[in-house]
Amino acid sequence: MSRVSHQELRCEFRKLLASCACYHTASVFDPMSARIAADLGFEVGILGGSVASLQVLAAPDFALITLSEFAEQATRIGRVAQLPIIADADHGYGNALNVMRTVAELERSGVAALTIEDTLLPAQFGRKSTDLISIEEGSGKIKAAVESRVDSQLAIIARTNASSLSVAQVTSRIQAYTDAGADAICLVGVKDFEHLEQIAEGMTLPLMLVTYGNPELCDSERLGSLGVRIVVAGHAAYFASIKATYDCLREQRKVTRSTSDLSATELTHTYTRPERFQVWAKEFMNVDE
Repeated sequence: MSRVSHQELRCEFRKLLASCACYHTASVFDPMSARIAADLGFEVGILGGSVASLQVLAAPDFALITLSEFAEQATRIGRVAQLPIIADADHGYGNALNVMRTVAELERSGVAALTIEDTLLPAQFGRKSTDLISIEEGSGKIKAAVESRVDSQLAIIARTNASSLSVAQVTSRIQAYTDAGADAICLVGVKDFEHLEQIAEGMTLPLMLVTYGNPELCDSERLGSLGVRIVVAGHAAYFASIKATYDCLREQRKVTRSTSDLSATELTHTYTRPERFQVWAKEFMNVDE
């Protein structure tokens, strides 16, 4: 198979955004999974921040992975990718200037697009995971991302959480990020089609939807009619690989224990030990204002 250049893959992704159809991402986490996804006919893949944290650090999704670690994994994937890859760049690993560095590193890795979210990260003790930064700060990050890319075909996707805001607040953020130069909008926390219709009314940019397999949002044709071009249902492939690894090694060692029937999610919880991080957060981050 002949190699496809990074710019060609970015052009392919732009065609997906400009189409009238809805495409479902393959969760890719290393070069092998990227090759498998392309061979199976997926039009687009995504490297999730939570998956990268598990793959690189065996750590929960607490914004612990660094830009260099994430970019290294994206580069490994980019060397062999035959399909466009979206990078989940979290909050850009800091402020707007950090976002500029993030875009520069990930552009070199070969990704076709990256998401920059307006979640308040890194997490602060006692704060909700859906707490957001101000619209002004979020817009500044998108402007910085657009300014710092070299290849104009690299898509900058602004991500926000629709579950923690009113429809009016969501649409205000969408408009601000559109004005800031985003190429698409990524929404997390959309409840159902009624909710989506309210948000999508009047939108001019293509939508990317993170559904986590929400059964209320499973009609691809209807999603496409509402401007949704990319759907991220989750990262089942990676969690299946954890389960398969555990079962294979357990069988190899002939180990019988109560954990033999644990699900992939339960195994992930067992081996990432998030309770330790919660204890540390309480001990080191619980500072009275």
